[in-house]
Amino acid sequence: MPPAQLIEADLAVVGAGAAGLFTAISGARAGARVALVSATPLAESASYWAQGGLAAAIAFDDSPQRHLEDTIAAGRGAVRLSAAEVLCAESPARVLDLERLGVRFDADRRGRLALGLEGGHSARRIAHAGGSATGRRVTRQLSALVAEDPRIEVLERRRAAGLWTVDGRCAGLVCDDGRAVASRAVILATGGAAALWARTTNPPGAIGAGLVLAHHAGAALADLELMQFHPTAVVMADGALDGFLVTEAVRGEGAKLLDGGERFVDELAPRDEVARAIETRLRESGAPAAMLDMREVDPGRFPNVVGTLRRAGIDPARELVPVAPAAHYLMGGIATDLHARSTLAGLYAVGECACTGLHGANRLASNSLSECFVFGRRAALAGLDDPPAARGAPPPLDRVAAPGARPEPATRDALWRLAGLERDGAGLRELTGDVHPLVRLIAACALAREESRGAHRRRDFPDLDPARDLEHAVVHPGEAPRFERWE
Repeated sequence: MPPAQLIEADLAVVGAGAAGLFTAISGARAGARVALVSATPLAESASYWAQGGLAAAIAFDDSPQRHLEDTIAAGRGAVRLSAAEVLCAESPARVLDLERLGVRFDADRRGRLALGLEGGHSARRIAHAGGSATGRRVTRQLSALVAEDPRIEVLERRRAAGLWTVDGRCAGLVCDDGRAVASRAVILATGGAAALWARTTNPPGAIGAGLVLAHHAGAALADLELMQFHPTAVVMADGALDGFLVTEAVRGEGAKLLDGGERFVDELAPRDEVARAIETRLRESGAPAAMLDMREVDPGRFPNVVGTLRRAGIDPARELVPVAPAAHYLMGGIATDLHARSTLAGLYAVGECACTGLHGANRLASNSLSECFVFGRRAALAGLDDPPAARGAPPPLDRVAAPGARPEPATRDALWRLAGLERDGAGLRELTGDVHPLVRLIAACALAREESRGAHRRRDFPDLDPARDLEHAVVHPGEAPRFERWE
């Protein structure tokens, strides 16, 4: 293999979703040279499809403390308080940053932000852009800024295949074409892993590739057993719309969940409660879906959702929408501190691929997009404070490449069946023999957590164990998961 072409940068950012784009911009505006590695063309990431908004205590009758209390309540006794305090205190400023960068959030007739209400929130604090098209609006604007910034070199249609380490420190990365990037810090913003499950709201690429990269290089992962299942994903077995997420915000505007024409759950309860209530009803009745009644919701508030449903033959202004839970968001990921540092020096992680402990065992709606911007900025600034890594010639791809196995259909089916909304020891032990390396780690963490908490529901351990409050299942390379309490 010929010597790899070398790109030198202060920061190497992997992933061009909301977290990666904002991290790259934050670094460039602080004077850094940034290399941004994107598997897709800009503005085609998973964030493009995000329907939720940004949770931020902006309203006059709201406060960061109230936002914090809601986050802690949703997280079922597993929220890392310091991480939640950072998010709730800094998210209003990040909304302002985005406005200054040209993102136009929805406003009322007086020009003030039109804040929405979602499950688990005690106040209207969700900022949207274009109703349910927030991801599209934000990533489109940030992508344009990245493309125009002379300090940011974009490597499109390339993937980080391995991390380059020297003397126990991350010194850069090697792409799948053999090209290497040498940097002061590498910041992973590669998204989640919900597409490992057979039924999911995520695009096919959300298979935890960044987690595998980080773990292969020596970083610890945490809370892999905590997959959040979104309650309202469309059920359409014979169509491409199956798994399409109907944003929680429609329930904040009055949409109801029905079974046999009757309401059966508080639609604005935290997601784990709503998802399990639907799953229980479907198991008892044998029906394929519950029905979401959006007929009293103004279609103009959610043009993306309504338009997509109508193109698929469902008019939510006149018809009920069939929905059921689907794998949606991984609360776990690469274990990081409050500045997004992983346990491997020089390596950072932000967004869904990271685990700060912020979300606990059940993510509060719309905290995830705010997390991208709060911790993306922190990662960029902290990375610039790192010393340059010692390095020689870049390593060949075959020496650093992480196992990047894409999941087989049998793996996805097994994960949905054995580690879905409910799981037990026998099924999880079966999963520990799966061919996919991340699935084996997910099963190991789920086996270790012998209790039911938030998104993790064990049939054989149905009760919450108070001894596990504030503890996180951490798995270091080559070791079994162990529980740690993060301060």
